[in-house]
Amino acid sequence: MTQDPFVAHRSLLFTVAYEMLGSAADAEDVLQESWLRWADVDRSQVQDPRAYLVRTVTRQALNRLRTMSRSREDYVGQWLPEPLLTSPDVAEDVELAESVSIAMLTVLETLGPTERAVFVLREVFEMPYGEIAEATGKSAAAVRQIARRAREHVAARRPRVPVSRSEQQAVVERFLAALRTGQLQELLDVMAPDVVLIADGGGLAAAAPAPVHGAELVANLLARPDRVVSAVWLNGAPAGRIEMDGRLAAVSLVVENGKVTRIHAMANPRKLTRLDEPAELAR
Repeated sequence: MTQDPFVAHRSLLFTVAYEMLGSAADAEDVLQESWLRWADVDRSQVQDPRAYLVRTVTRQALNRLRTMSRSREDYVGQWLPEPLLTSPDVAEDVELAESVSIAMLTVLETLGPTERAVFVLREVFEMPYGEIAEATGKSAAAVRQIARRAREHVAARRPRVPVSRSEQQAVVERFLAALRTGQLQELLDVMAPDVVLIADGGGLAAAAPAPVHGAELVANLLARPDRVVSAVWLNGAPAGRIEMDGRLAAVSLVVENGKVTRIHAMANPRKLTRLDEPAELAR
């Protein structure tokens, strides 16, 4: 029995929805809605099931994204993407790993819904402009212009210096070791002087309500010895899992020139439900 195309492409469809939404829970809802629409389709009329399903998921994700953009205006504190546990294998696909990184998803959050959809479909999944136009309800010419603006927007905000996987891993390990000891100087040594800490508690966990700038302020916030720190792979990159007083947090780092320049700390418990089983991601 031939596998249903939706099942065969589910990892791809989830990745498309997740990159557009920054939320695994919302991505799963989009897949459920898309599956219901797929179930009613006359399959004999579908020439390219993969492209058809990506278009369907894109439209549903756009609808969800427009609704979410309004609700996020009322979000308590800083908003960060929902982290996903991933296997180290995801990092082997460098472009996929970068596209699902917490840093990239945070940048994508600054795009409008259509710009985000066009960027993801074109830059990550290399879809033809014509297919993106059909998925987003725009002309191919308009999609080309949107894609150019989105590329420029993202390029101006993404990390400036590419970092090798080995360097990223070495710096993350140093940072996590410093967290385990709670030693102030060890934290200062591994962070850039202008490091920024962004914490997402969603009003449900203790978190700084605004970004914290500067190594000394950040180190003083983080220098506590009473917690369990372990290394994990999140969103295709080495990261940290922190347990303290029965509470859980996930930490993702941006590394440049051998130092931590940005710390994304996710403490909202509603966003930490996918840290036990690796997500299946695909391009």
